[in-house]
Amino acid sequence: DSYEAQLRDAARRAQEAELWVAVDDDGAVLGTVTWCPVGSPWRQLALAEHQAEFRMLSVARAGRRRGVARALVEACLARAHQDGMAEVVLWSHPLMLGAHALYVSMGFDRAYDLDGNPVPGVHLWGFRLAL
Repeated sequence: DSYEAQLRDAARRAQEAELWVAVDDDGAVLGTVTWCPVGSPWRQLALAEHQAEFRMLSVARAGRRRGVARALVEACLARAHQDGMAEVVLWSHPLMLGAHALYVSMGFDRAYDLDGNPVPGVHLWGFRLAL
């Protein structure tokens, strides 16, 4: 329940990190991702300043199979390059097989050493990409 509350609290993430939103031509939200800049309390995996982290990538049903997730990840990678980062790290739920396939197709490796629990009872898998 506490992790679900974090997922739903977009306003807090927008204040403490950067909440990026993909919209269609009509302004409908198609997807979001939270970029965790250095100094953000949302950085849980990126412990070194050369590491970038994004979290909570989510695509609405209307945005699926339209490249929205890929575009959001590409925006994160562009920002990581812009900020001079050497690596991008992230967490993903074990059941998010579509996300895992996307990450692997974009060069991410499964990083078992990053697996963790952001809150008790929620286990997430780690992924990393060297830039």
